[in-house]
Parts: sequence; structure tokens; C-alpha cells
Amino acid sequence: MTRQLLSFCLAFCLGSCLLAALPALEARAAELPVRKAGLWEMKTLRTGSPMPEMTIQHCTDAATDKEMSSSFSPASKEICSKQDIQKTATGYVTDSVCSVAGMTITSHAEISGDFNSAYTVKSTSHSERAPAATVPRDSTTTIEAKWLGACKPDQKPGDIVMPGGIKMNIMDMEKLKGMIPKQLPK
Repeated sequence: MTRQLLSFCLAFCLGSCLLAALPALEARAAELPVRKAGLWEMKTLRTGSPMPEMTIQHCTDAATDKEMSSSFSPASKEICSKQDIQKTATGYVTDSVCSVAGMTITSHAEISGDFNSAYTVKSTSHSERAPAATVPRDSTTTIEAKWLGACKPDQKPGDIVMPGGIKMNIMDMEKLKGMIPKQLPK
């Protein structure tokens, strides 16, 4: 697997985990609402990272969003030493510290929108690679999500269409966990 593909898979998995955790982080100070059922377009722009802008489409329903949060919640508890979410006057704020693939990622996100037509997630993160690796990396990520309408006839809840037309179902993420490397290639 090439380094770029490995980085894409890692970024996708981490992004999917973040998005899966957004609808309902259980047992926190606040809970985010479940997204409106249908087709969501999510545009992700990262600065401080070699990853290009990425736009995906995600078909979802209430049951899938709830299942995603309960499926990913145990995984996030395993890899995150801190996960806090607070309601603010304009939306929500989250803070987390997670370890994945030999990196520790500390992030802060501000979430605004209504989860019925559009929402935005603006996050900053600081990544520290394993001790033998190079300098820590800081990045910012903006996810702009908008509801497009009903899912397409050939889609079922959980389906994601990634760049290049690659289609997968988020409910198969359990199978993808094995693709996340224990350490990033140097």
C-alpha cells in the first residue's frame, strides 16, 4: 500500500470516527442532535497537512447515526483519554486527546449549525508522532456539511461515496480497523 493511500485511509478512518462521534457522544455534558435522515455532502479542508480537500457523500438515517455512535463509542474509549463536549451559545465545543497509530492527537472543535440542513465543524489538532519520529504537526480542519435531500435510489443508510466514486458502508468500519497501522510509515 503506498504511503499516500495509507495516509488517505488513516485520515478517512479518523474523520469517520470523528463524524460518527458527533451525532451522540454518550454520557458527556451535552449531546449533539442526530442528523436529519438523507444524503449529506461533507467537504473537508485541512491546512498543515498534505491531504487535499476531500468531499464525500453520506446516506444516513436516525438508526444509522445512533448505531455509529454506539459502535464507535467503545473504540473511542479505547483510544481517547479525554473526550469532552459542551453546549455553547452558538453550538458545541469538543476537546479530545486520542492515540492512534503511534501518534497522540490533541484536538479542539467548534460545531455550529442545525443538523437538519447544514453544520460546520472547525477543529484544530496537534499531533505528536512516536518518540523516534520528527517534529509535532499542527493542523486545522473545516468540515462543511449540507443536507442534499433523500438518498439516491441505489443507496442505503451508512453508504459513503468517497472521491473517485469509491463506495463503502460506514457500518463496515469494524472491518477497516485492521487497516489502521500500529505505527505510521517513516
